[in-house]
Amino acid sequence: MDQSPIELTMRVEGMTCEGCAEAVRRTIRRLDPQAQVAVDVDHGRVTALTVAQSLDVAQALTQAGYTATAMTG
Repeated sequence: MDQSPIELTMRVEGMTCEGCAEAVRRTIRRLDPQAQVAVDVDHGRVTALTVAQSLDVAQALTQAGYTATAMTG
């Protein structure tokens, strides 16, 4: 049974440029290749429409070198 995507918003510290934003997108899409990811580097915020769980996303982003905290989801 497929899960329905949820909108997940996270505060992500350590993003400084578009390269960081792309790394965050790739990290989330490794967990859910169909995820729709929007990254706001200036405000340190990521919003994703995804079936991935917030804890899994936070752990993956931490392993990628960022500090991630779920704001919703």
